[in-house]
Amino acid sequence: MNNRLKVLRAERNWSQADLAEALGVSRQTVNALETGRYDPSLPLAFRIARTFSLRIEDIFSE
Repeated sequence: MNNRLKVLRAERNWSQADLAEALGVSRQTVNALETGRYDPSLPLAFRIARTFSLRIEDIFSE
């Protein structure tokens, strides 16, 4: 699964720690998501989408 997390985070000048805090996860989780080593659970995907005010489909793709 591909995602735009790193780009979206950079556009907002957020660190991985900033995004992790907003999502309620660890910085390591954000890093794993950005590098594709981890696919988010559905609840986490919804939290990510809400955080960026986007649809899940606008962030994640197969």
